Amino acid sequence: MASTAVAGKGREQPATSIWSRKRALCYLIFFVIHVPVMFSIDLPALYPPSLTPTFLTTLRTYYHTTYKDQFFSPTGPPTAWFSAFLWMEALYHVPLSLWAVSALYNGNHPLLPVHLLVYAVQTAITTLTCIAEYLSWTHLSVSEKINLGYLYVPYLGLSVFMGVDMFGRLQDRLMPL
Repeated sequence: MASTAVAGKGREQPATSIWSRKRALCYLIFFVIHVPVMFSIDLPALYPPSLTPTFLTTLRTYYHTTYKDQFFSPTGPPTAWFSAFLWMEALYHVPLSLWAVSALYNGNHPLLPVHLLVYAVQTAITTLTCIAEYLSWTHLSVSEKINLGYLYVPYLGLSVFMGVDMFGRLQDRLMPL
């Protein structure tokens, strides 16, 4: 059994196993996968070239060539706003994701819904912005845009689901029936 978790109405209850908390398990799996993806695909654009391992450059080149995702062009991000999104990911997503792995695994930390709501809203907005942008790219075919959708839309879907879930948890906690 994991540590105690704060339940509604100020009472503490023992945290249940991660295997019995299906949404928490889903979020945990997402964050465990998301951390290496951030460091290997998203954030190398922020690394000094002299410190970027060759395998990361090769991986990003493969990704860009395969999906024609201009956000990950070898020449760097195409827009200032996307660079800002990368910095948000480095300064906010990385620490939050590492913390969330522990908080989700060990039990429902009392601040988990607040942190994951903020994360979900920020992720939904930035992902939707990227989707809107790549849909406007005239150099991609409809098929290539659909392929990018297979990568971006699940992030949007999960973040919207997470946001609704965390909003509901906070509403239940703050406004019990």
